[in-house]
Amino acid sequence: MPFDPNSPELRRRRFRPIPVRMLVPNVITLLAICAGLTAIRLSTEGRMDIAVYAIVFAAFLDGVDGRVARMIKGQSKFGAELDSLADFVNFGVAPGLILYFWQLHELNNGGWIAAMVFAISGGLRLARFNATMDDPNKPAFAANYFTGVPAPAGAITVLLPIYLAFLGLPKPPAVLTAVYTLLIAFLMVSRLPVFSGKTWRMRVPPEMVLPVFVSVIFFIALLIGYPWYLLSVGSVLYLLSLPAGWKSYRDQKRKADALAATTPAHDAPAGPASPFLPVVSEADEDERPPRLN
Repeated sequence: MPFDPNSPELRRRRFRPIPVRMLVPNVITLLAICAGLTAIRLSTEGRMDIAVYAIVFAAFLDGVDGRVARMIKGQSKFGAELDSLADFVNFGVAPGLILYFWQLHELNNGGWIAAMVFAISGGLRLARFNATMDDPNKPAFAANYFTGVPAPAGAITVLLPIYLAFLGLPKPPAVLTAVYTLLIAFLMVSRLPVFSGKTWRMRVPPEMVLPVFVSVIFFIALLIGYPWYLLSVGSVLYLLSLPAGWKSYRDQKRKADALAATTPAHDAPAGPASPFLPVVSEADEDERPPRLN
């Protein structure tokens, strides 16, 4: 039948009430976008410390919206697409512009190219995740790994030169900052397996509830009282942990290949078996599954 925009059935479907639980995760995502855009404005005004705070706040909201959606059953395809757009703005465009207005502008076009490459790398990483999310050939152990550094982690680590400058250390040369920015951009679009923690159990034993509360409060207090120390140490430790994730993935892949070699042909799962199966990343970089209706 031809499409009739005035049909009663389509009108009823279009104006059907939407549950509030479907709106809450999207509101959180919009707040994250507001934080990222505000960070860009603050960087143009030279208020770099508050701009960095806004990026960290956006990363926190990015880690919350997907979990809230799953808790209250508010997943939607619209929310998944909005979340990808928010990640590109908050963890691709905003950090690149902050670095450009902070120091990379000293290199003129060279600094702008470095900032632009970082932003584009964030967008490419998100596009790759969306395209490979439903890959049926991924091995079971790959669920615990990202493909490349996730966008939120890339945004936090790429701002390391600013953290160190806020600690009173001499500002690095602009060329060194540009090279570091390009390095993080390369790690984001690389095939490097990175720990995701998706398969970790999130249940807390009853006897550990109070210690967990105290630890969380202690961490938040440290972040408020000593933000640049904490962000600097966290960024360095995260970068140093990347080889461990690569080694862990290689070990598990070797075990899976050995098990597949010893499995009889009639017991092997259907489908092509390739020793170079791609790693499929999650949703950021808290890169999370799509919020489907």
